[in-house]
Amino acid sequence: MATKVLVVDDDVNIVRLIKLYLEKEDYSVFTAHNGTDALEAFRREKPDIIVLDIMMPEMDGNDVCREIRKTSDVPVIMLTAKGETFDKVLSLELGADDYMVKPFEPKELIARMKAILRRSESKAKDSSECISFDKLEVNLSNYELKIDGRILEIPPKELELLYFLASNPNRVFTREQLLEEVWGFDYFGDSRTVDVHIKRLREKLEGVDANWQLKTVWGVGYKFEVR
Repeated sequence: MATKVLVVDDDVNIVRLIKLYLEKEDYSVFTAHNGTDALEAFRREKPDIIVLDIMMPEMDGNDVCREIRKTSDVPVIMLTAKGETFDKVLSLELGADDYMVKPFEPKELIARMKAILRRSESKAKDSSECISFDKLEVNLSNYELKIDGRILEIPPKELELLYFLASNPNRVFTREQLLEEVWGFDYFGDSRTVDVHIKRLREKLEGVDANWQLKTVWGVGYKFEVR
């Protein structure tokens, strides 16, 4: 069965161009031109991955991403005409897997999609994987985080990053290593992606237990430190 892609942008020409390239790669493509229609298409078609523009009428892409993340871990690539760090960080914090700044090459978009889908498929094939520390349980098989016995909602990439670091306690990883291990070898993002996710994880884990912590090793990277 062909991989289903939902492409959302209020620029009809961009949608047509992306659709043309994706169909040449044998993807099944569905389209929408505003946020409201995007959510309807998402619920109706259940796509395997979404390409989502930020600046749209009725409901912008960030709001759409926020709604999708309430019920689904489907990969999302954000498109934006803005190159400011704030806009990129906001999209990542809302649960987007990647972002691209317009104008972009359709072939690069497809390469990023393939990388994200490979990573998602690999995770889906994993058997039950659960790591526990004092008051912390990270379950990768059902993408569930428990803190002191309570389930905490968390974006997929944050959970994957926490799981990877906690699987290797007291080992230091550079940002580049974490990008490779968690986002996939051919991820096209930059190291700020890791910083954003670490920041969000710390906010969730702050003060939970004194026996472990996410620690910055200055000039090197990050580790899950167990005392």
